[in-house]
Amino acid sequence: MQSAPLFVPARKALAAALLAAACVHPAWALVSFEEVKRDFRSSDTEVLDRNGELLQRVRTDPTVRRGRWTALADVSPALRTAMVLSEDKRFYEHSGIDWRAVSAAAWANVWNTRTRGASTITMQLSGLLDDDLRRASGGRSFTQKIGQTVAAAQLERNWRKDQILEAYLNTVPFRGEIVGIDALSRTLFGKAPSGLDAREAAVASALVRAPNAKPAAVAQRACEVLRAMEPQQKVDCEALDMFTSAAVQRRAFETNEGIAPHAARRVLREIRDANAVAAPTPALHQRGREKDSKETGVRTTLRAPLQRFALGTLQRHLRELRERHVEDGALVVLDNATGEVLAWVGSSGPLSQAAEVDGVTALRQPGSTLKPLLYGQAIAERRITAASLIEDSSAQISTASGLYIPQNYDRRFKGPVSARTALAASLNVPAVRTLVMVSPEAFARELRAAGLPLRESGDYYGYSLALGSAEVSLLSLTNAYRMLANGGRYGTTTLTMRPPVPAERSKPPMLDPRAAFIVGDILSDPNARTRTFGLDSILSTRFWTAVKTGTSKDMRDNWAVGWSQRYTVGVWVGNASGESMWDVSGTSGAAPVWAEVMRFLHAREPSRAPAPPPGLVEARVSFGNGADGNPLEAARSEWFLQGTEQTLFALDAGMATDAASARITAPADGTIIALDPDIPPQRQRVRFDSEGRGVQWRIDGKPFERGNSVQWFPWPGRHVIELVDAGGKVVDQRRLEVRGAGVVTKSARR
Repeated sequence: MQSAPLFVPARKALAAALLAAACVHPAWALVSFEEVKRDFRSSDTEVLDRNGELLQRVRTDPTVRRGRWTALADVSPALRTAMVLSEDKRFYEHSGIDWRAVSAAAWANVWNTRTRGASTITMQLSGLLDDDLRRASGGRSFTQKIGQTVAAAQLERNWRKDQILEAYLNTVPFRGEIVGIDALSRTLFGKAPSGLDAREAAVASALVRAPNAKPAAVAQRACEVLRAMEPQQKVDCEALDMFTSAAVQRRAFETNEGIAPHAARRVLREIRDANAVAAPTPALHQRGREKDSKETGVRTTLRAPLQRFALGTLQRHLRELRERHVEDGALVVLDNATGEVLAWVGSSGPLSQAAEVDGVTALRQPGSTLKPLLYGQAIAERRITAASLIEDSSAQISTASGLYIPQNYDRRFKGPVSARTALAASLNVPAVRTLVMVSPEAFARELRAAGLPLRESGDYYGYSLALGSAEVSLLSLTNAYRMLANGGRYGTTTLTMRPPVPAERSKPPMLDPRAAFIVGDILSDPNARTRTFGLDSILSTRFWTAVKTGTSKDMRDNWAVGWSQRYTVGVWVGNASGESMWDVSGTSGAAPVWAEVMRFLHAREPSRAPAPPPGLVEARVSFGNGADGNPLEAARSEWFLQGTEQTLFALDAGMATDAASARITAPADGTIIALDPDIPPQRQRVRFDSEGRGVQWRIDGKPFERGNSVQWFPWPGRHVIELVDAGGKVVDQRRLEVRGAGVVTKSARR
């Protein structure tokens, strides 16, 4: 009763001070609850799929740890009770200032005793919302305290109590870098704020009072709060001490969590780079963030159900391959029409010892998966047709570094085979012979145009380029197959939602659409691949698909890439370390994953074969007999570029020969020959080499000699060397120039 006379004057004096402060600062900064909630920024960025479903959470702010904004209804009742009991017992009674607490604090100051203080939750919130009122290391100044009190009164007049408590719980610092109840709950207790029990709530509220106190001090304060919360229960403070010590050391809130970590990093990097160009001080949320949706985050083109299925399928298959020394894998799914990435699995996750390596973008040797692009180029250039016979036999090709001797996967040769069989059955020697026709440099240019990042020139790789000696990424390779699916038209891929780009469809095709169609027809033909894969192959689907497998040197990488009417799917399996796999074939490695993902995509969606483009001719073809007297291949219907069609393909020079496969192999086009005046002219000869039967050489339009290897006496000038079939049709040509000072030509002697 003695304190009553002191309370009234103290209250009146403080009220007068507040009135004076309000007059000095009549427009103290006040924000609405909606503004505070809108401007709240989590330290993590949520990466969403195309429909707004969460795929991955990635920490992007290293300075502070905030979780999601948590509605008061989603905070456990125990935590709300503990916070009010700990920080502001009369929170629901006062109007921003707890006069009884102010009086108690003033009285304690007179007697030099410690009390809880008079700062209410509303006053603390005002200090959290206004930088000018924020508490410094040395405490708040008198002016800040007055300002804080004025701001608290204004908050109470404009905000509801539930809004004040909700904003406070989301912005109050707890321990270390942790701010807000969501980050605290997930870090210390590994659960959402809605699931906190009384014991956890008591520890959380104790951390507000002393965020960085020692665990024993936090536990002592938590025990007091728990006793206040449960006065009828006996509180075991010793057990609470052990629990608190464990909790404050826990870090259960992972910085990166979800099912698409590599895709998330990729899209965030793209947005960051775009913002860096668009603004000098970029913010991650400027572009790609959905601001108006309930769940804010960066929206991607991915499909969450497909991403989950692809990840689960890859991991399950890799577990089955564990005994074959396979631990890594990657997968990507593209939309043929838009180039949107629908699934991006960068690694096998916990199965890998290098889970951070993104297998979608890592450079690897693609093996035989480059062959469809090679045959497509050769068909487009009219060097071969799908029915052309190519010799699958031992070959020794001279190169600058010595002889190149390609081998097939099974170390066996099939003899003369059609290009259709050679590609579908993935025979190596015919592919190398095809590259001899095209030339490594021309093929390398075509690969770069298809988006494959070749680091060296075609001459550097040589003829091994036909077998995938260059390094490419799964993403670029899959997109090159998408080019085949789109009739030879190349387009870029995207991970962020964007309007369709009609300009890509209007661009001229990079590859002749007719050649792209023929390659797709070959890769979708189960009969053509039987020589290597058998009749019952996992590559065969009940709906239309075209697919190619590949294995790199020493079995380091295994691939399966193919497309349907709407989707292109690429799969890689191997080891991020580059170590070899053990006995993994084209159908046991990546192919089963490819097939399962394709079946998932087309579970309720048909896939039909594409319509042939204009300029294609379908003709019935037959093949001559081999050494055993049987036809080399069964008669069939075949597609040809108009003007290249023929009905019979045989080895007998007396029959209608396979002229389309006859090509000049030496010299190279554009060769310059320098004659030496010190060597007698009759001893200087140029050798012409070719492949094919029943052909004749022609020089500058005049018949020369027959045979695959002839020698020519050169004379100065520019010359055109042609190879013609029995009917006089030119099947290949080279241009060369002969230079030689002091060499007397026939015309000069006349």
